[in-house]
Amino acid sequence: MFKNKDLHPVNETMMQYFEWYLPNDGLWWKRCAAKANNLRDLGITQVWLPPAYKGTNQADVGYGVYDMYDLGEFDQKGTVRTKYGTKEEYLEAIRAFHDAGIRVYADIVLNHRMGGDGTEDVWAVTDSPEDRTLQTGGERRVKVWSRFTFPGRRGRYSRFTWDHTHFTGTDWDEYSKAPDQIFRFTGKSWDPDVDPEKGNFDYLMGMNVDMDNPEVVRETERWLRWYLHETGVDGLRLDAVKHISFSFYRELLKRVRGTEARAIPAVGEYWSGELPRLKHYLDMVDGEMSLFDVALHYSIFDVSQGRRSLGRVFDDTLVRACPAHAVTFVDNHDTQYGQSLQSFVEDWFKPLAYALILLRQEGVPCVFYSDYYGNPVQNRPLVPNLGKLIKLRRRYAYGEQADYAGDEHLIGWVRRGDPARPDSGLAVVMSDAAPGALRMDLGARHAGETFHDVIGGCPDPVVIGEDGFGAFPAAGKSLSVWVRDGAFEDITINE
Repeated sequence: MFKNKDLHPVNETMMQYFEWYLPNDGLWWKRCAAKANNLRDLGITQVWLPPAYKGTNQADVGYGVYDMYDLGEFDQKGTVRTKYGTKEEYLEAIRAFHDAGIRVYADIVLNHRMGGDGTEDVWAVTDSPEDRTLQTGGERRVKVWSRFTFPGRRGRYSRFTWDHTHFTGTDWDEYSKAPDQIFRFTGKSWDPDVDPEKGNFDYLMGMNVDMDNPEVVRETERWLRWYLHETGVDGLRLDAVKHISFSFYRELLKRVRGTEARAIPAVGEYWSGELPRLKHYLDMVDGEMSLFDVALHYSIFDVSQGRRSLGRVFDDTLVRACPAHAVTFVDNHDTQYGQSLQSFVEDWFKPLAYALILLRQEGVPCVFYSDYYGNPVQNRPLVPNLGKLIKLRRRYAYGEQADYAGDEHLIGWVRRGDPARPDSGLAVVMSDAAPGALRMDLGARHAGETFHDVIGGCPDPVVIGEDGFGAFPAAGKSLSVWVRDGAFEDITINE
């Protein structure tokens, strides 16, 4: 755990420190380094950085993976730097975060490769894009971009090159140039232990990496060890895990952790709003990673859209079922407007949503960059009071938690505080409809204390009775957060 100057462990808080629409100016790693101390002072203990390796072109966000050994060091795909900068600037950003006491999670994309250096003629069959268990066309010769030789790198770090034997299929044939087809190479099959969406969701995009090929497995493990040593990152954000054999990451993480002299935490992106699928994956990987709570994201989105009541927001979510393995979030780069998984939470509900993940004891919350800083490209505002909520988590959201509800539209909870933190403890009330109040027990240790709403919607103080109870209100479709009189120190935020 990150520790403050008083050596008391503080609540963990991650920030996704990027979004889809960042400028392609090569300055991102420098901006990261410049903000490290600000994030530490805010209360961020972990940052998730975007994919750092060379993509299909300079503007690639990082998910069109070309060469995972090229971190902005070699002249490939028309550029030396990536969208975010050079390798040395990336390493400097990591060092700046470490100097600030912040751990760095690297975004790892192993499912596919794109931007091949050459083509090969391969025999393949076509499978239905909507049900990959159904073969729709017989064997035919296709020309595919399956040769990855990395001429700009010239064997530095690894002499491994890729050809069609290292992939199971693709979605493009240079002969026919016909869209919306999926080609499965002759002699290959989709891995059975993947998400069952579309019959079998092994194939996602580009050249689909064959995780059953022993050469691929060995090279991937070799690359991961190189990457960990070369960069010094602390943890891994694993992209698109539902499209990769469930056994692959289980075995890879066990082997690498078994020989590394440090912990390597990992959080996977299994994009499904169905709790049983998330729980099944955690079982299949023997709990070797946490998962982003996509089920909670969709629940929050539905509340913001008026399709679900606030009182049911945690129903069928990972943070309720498996809190020790849940990384909670409100939005991310894929849910932004214009993206394939667009499901951006409505502005009015964003402050309430962040209180739901930041001020409770379950799960590790992940704050989205654009919610904290705003997004001028899409004319999106920053979330009001988000910086304050992050600071409230760091300083006051400790101790026993107790939940309360008035009805399906009015909920609240208390954190009764940690004796090692004299100012800690808080009360939260929120409504997705009419105004209301909840009588909640903060504990007898707070008897006689006066609490104020630091969000600002409820100006009148609440005095805690001798029995430890207080009546805490919230305005309609709003949030109130109560801390002891004089405890909260407001500072400049959203820098």
